[in-house]
Amino acid sequence: MKRFYKAAGVAAVEGGGFQVQLDGRPIRSPAKAALTFPTRALADAVAAEWDAQGETIHPHTMPLMQLASTAVDLVPAKRGEIIEAVAAYAETDLVCYRAEHPQPLVERQTRLWQPLLDWVAVRHDAALVVCHGLMPRPQPPAALRALRAVVEGCDDWGLAALQTVTGACGSLVVALALLEGRISPDEAFDAAQLDETYQIEHWGEDTEATKRRTNLRADINDCRRFMDLLRG
Repeated sequence: MKRFYKAAGVAAVEGGGFQVQLDGRPIRSPAKAALTFPTRALADAVAAEWDAQGETIHPHTMPLMQLASTAVDLVPAKRGEIIEAVAAYAETDLVCYRAEHPQPLVERQTRLWQPLLDWVAVRHDAALVVCHGLMPRPQPPAALRALRAVVEGCDDWGLAALQTVTGACGSLVVALALLEGRISPDEAFDAAQLDETYQIEHWGEDTEATKRRTNLRADINDCRRFMDLLRG
């Protein structure tokens, strides 16, 4: 799509919230829904994404706009399904499945993953159990209920980010730790990619893996920034 505007700006909305405007006209989501941003910080950042476009608009270079559109277009319509899908990650969360060998991998998993399990047990009263090997092990129902309640408690904007980063990382625990500020984006990437990083260190990395890991790192950073901006 060719750029059709000269400048992007932000205006306060009567009743609360902020609009991003292109040449004075408020933007809408891909589904033509009104976009009222909860914070000025997020609206300013989305306006900057629009301002940064050249002669051609490239939506993939506007991750904050994409997350906002998801929050407005997708989450309200499929909120129940999204909650089910995100909460289900706790049943087989990445950080609960530990290798039995080699010892360096076992030690790395313990060093990076166990603090996250300890944190979620205290922060959300969700004590998940560790499994060794590939066979799944049922998690305590109380822990699953606690984590489901956390997911249900997200508003549509927060759920858009949580859904994205949980799926990208394969871990609800890592996603919550990231979005709640317990770990940095780099630490979230290291936790999510621990096993793959270990394999790369021993066997090398192919082009597809490099691309996939680059995209994952970008998704993690974008979701964390989105949540930080939502807090103003």
